[in-house]
Amino acid sequence: MAMKASLQLRVGTQLTMPPQLQQAIALLQLSTLDLRQEIQQALEANPMLEMEDEFGEQAVSEAADDDWASDIPDELAVDSDWTDTFQDAGSGSGGEAPDFERQAAGQSLQGHLAWQLAMSGLDERETRIAESLIDAVNGDGYLEQSLDELRDGLRTQGLEGLATREVEGVLLRLQQFEPTGVFARDLRECLLLQLAALPQDTPLLPQARRLVRQFLEALAGNDQRLLKRRLGLDDAVLDEVIALIRGLDPRPGSAFAAGDSDYVIPDLIARHSEQGWRIELNPEALPRLRIQPDYAALIKRADKSQDNQFLKDHLQEARWLLKSLTSRNDTLLRVGREVMARQLDFLERGEEAMKPLILADIAQAVEMHESTISRVTTQKFIHTPRGVFELKFFFSSQVGGGDDAHSSTAIRARIRKLIQEEPPRKPLSDSRLVDLLAEEGIEVARRTVAKYREAMHIPSSSQRKRLA
Repeated sequence: MAMKASLQLRVGTQLTMPPQLQQAIALLQLSTLDLRQEIQQALEANPMLEMEDEFGEQAVSEAADDDWASDIPDELAVDSDWTDTFQDAGSGSGGEAPDFERQAAGQSLQGHLAWQLAMSGLDERETRIAESLIDAVNGDGYLEQSLDELRDGLRTQGLEGLATREVEGVLLRLQQFEPTGVFARDLRECLLLQLAALPQDTPLLPQARRLVRQFLEALAGNDQRLLKRRLGLDDAVLDEVIALIRGLDPRPGSAFAAGDSDYVIPDLIARHSEQGWRIELNPEALPRLRIQPDYAALIKRADKSQDNQFLKDHLQEARWLLKSLTSRNDTLLRVGREVMARQLDFLERGEEAMKPLILADIAQAVEMHESTISRVTTQKFIHTPRGVFELKFFFSSQVGGGDDAHSSTAIRARIRKLIQEEPPRKPLSDSRLVDLLAEEGIEVARRTVAKYREAMHIPSSSQRKRLA
C-alpha cells in the first residue's frame, strides 16, 4: 500500500526562558563564595569586564547608565517559578538537561528540600503544607512534629478544613525527595523508605524489609537467635540481610550539615543606630566590576568587522552580568529587610523572642514567588550583633494558634535555657518542662518537648542526673 505525504499545521505553546533570565536566577541562588568564583570565571573569559580595586554593590550599577544596555529590561524577572527554567531546558529544544546534583551541592538540608519543592508541581495549598513539613525537619532529616500539630498550626494560618490525612498525603510525596529517607518520623520508617528505593531485584530485599518492619528492636539488641528463628534464616543469610540494613543511612540529613563550610561571607549586615535597626548589603562581599573603557571605546567605530562584532557580543554579555548582579543585590536586600523586620525581637532579645515565619509570609509581603524566597534565603548570611546567621535560620514553624502561637525555634531556646538553669542533682523531666512552659503561656505536648530536646542532643533527665 502506498503512503501519501501530507503537511499538517499544529498550534501550541511552549515556555521559553531566555539565557539572560536563567543567568539571573542562577546568580540568585549562589552563595557569596560561589558567586565570587563565577565572577572570576567571567573576568577570565570576557575582555570587556575588569575589576576595580574597591569592593561594593555600587560597581554593578553602571550597567543601567549606558546606551548599550538599552535593550536590557529595568527589572529582571527572577521572580519566576523554578520549574519555568527547567521545563524549557529539557523540552525537546536540543538544550542540555540541567545538572540537578551540581545545583543542589553545598546547600543546607532545608534549602535542598525547598529547592526540590519548588520543582515538584504542588498546588498552592499543598505547597503551604509542604513548607510547614520542611520547617519541621531536623538536621538528621527526621520530622520533628506530629501531623496533628502541623495540621493545627496550618489551620490557624488560614488553611480551613485541613485534615490530618491531607497533611499525610503531602508527606508521602515529600518522602520521595532526596536524600532518601528524609521526612521519616522514626528510624523504622527511615530505613523502610530507603529499602523501598532499592531495585526490586536486590538480593534479600523482602527479608530486610520484614526485619526492619517487625524486628528492629531485636536487631538493635543483637539478638541473632531470635532473628534466625523468626525469619527462618541461617547464619550466613542473616549476616547478609543485616549487612544490607547497616548499609543504609540512619541520619540521611546529616551529610548536608557536615558538608557546610565553616567559612562564610555575610551578604547583609544588621546595624543599630539612634534611628533603629538598619539592614544593608555588605560592601566587602563582592568585587566591584566595570566595563573595560578602552575596549568599549573601540566599539564606537561602528564598523562591521569580525573583531568589532566579537567585542559587541562580549559587551552585551558583560552588561547582562552586571544587570543580573544588580538584580540579585536588590532582591537580596529587599527580602533580607522584610525577614529581619519580622524578627526584630530576635535582634533585641535573642532566640527566645523568635517569631513563627514561613516562606509564604515573606513571599506575600514582597510580592514574589515562594521559590524565589527559598533561593534568596539559602546560603545567604547576615551579620548581626548576635552572630552570623543564614537567612533560613529565621524561618520556623508555628506551634499553637492565635495569640498563643510560638516559634519552634523560640520554644527550643526556652527549653535549652530551662535545662541549663536546672539543679544538677534534680534535672527537669520532660513533663516538668511542659508545666514550666505552660506557666509562661507556651502550650506544647510532652512528646514535642522530648523531640526538641533530642534534636538539640540534650540527654534525658535520668541521663543528665547520672552525668551530674
